[in-house]
Amino acid sequence: MTRSLSLTDRLLNRGPRVNLVRMHGIISASGRGRISDATLAPVLERAFRQGRPQAVALAINSPGGSPVQSALIAGRIRRLAEKFDVKVHAFVEDVAASGGYWIAAAADEIVADRVSILGSIGVVSGGFGAPEAIAKLGLERRIYTAGRNKSQLDPFRPENPEDVARLQRLLDQMHEAFIDHVRARRGARLNDGAEIFTGEFWLAEEAIKLGLADALGHAVPHLKATYGEKVRIAAYGIRRPFLSRFGLALAEDALMLAEERAHWARYGM
Repeated sequence: MTRSLSLTDRLLNRGPRVNLVRMHGIISASGRGRISDATLAPVLERAFRQGRPQAVALAINSPGGSPVQSALIAGRIRRLAEKFDVKVHAFVEDVAASGGYWIAAAADEIVADRVSILGSIGVVSGGFGAPEAIAKLGLERRIYTAGRNKSQLDPFRPENPEDVARLQRLLDQMHEAFIDHVRARRGARLNDGAEIFTGEFWLAEEAIKLGLADALGHAVPHLKATYGEKVRIAAYGIRRPFLSRFGLALAEDALMLAEERAHWARYGM
């Protein structure tokens, strides 16, 4: 999977080109600055097309988020890699966990810093319940539906075991899809004797032993060692909306920041 240098590169004695895509933050279909298939699609298209790259590198720093967006992004990466016959390297920074690892697993090789966090192959759903609080306030919950299961897991009503069981089935099915993806991408490199699909996460050296990563290292020196000292690395990333650069929509930004902090906090960040 090595592309030959273009005639221009050979004449100018230039080294091979690697396009590096930066992915930082929570994976979500909505919210400014979030990682999503919609925001990454044009970035990935350019990275795989422009300059006849020998490879595409992914610099990943994400605690996860939406399973669907993670799957869409990983699928897009694989389609583009196969279409352009380009190898994909993933470089983990602070963390590639949950959906972040889902995306990393789309690469042909995963490289991480010694203290990077990887794994958390699982699915989580959370909420709150306040039926007693609403009763103490003297409030009555009124909700009307057509369809027996239309109103599920209402936080202002006592928890319904049937609703919980139904949600658990959905989570289990999502978890199986995650496991299938990791098995398909990591294959024989996985340590099948270890419990790696429990939602646990590890530092890079242990992740390598488990088959979830391939090597310790950083993007620039690793790419130079692989493609030569003359390798040219071109950076690509998601552009922030113009107005958000000036701190507008502060209330929405504050809510997003609180949610983002909760995601990172799971990994001690």
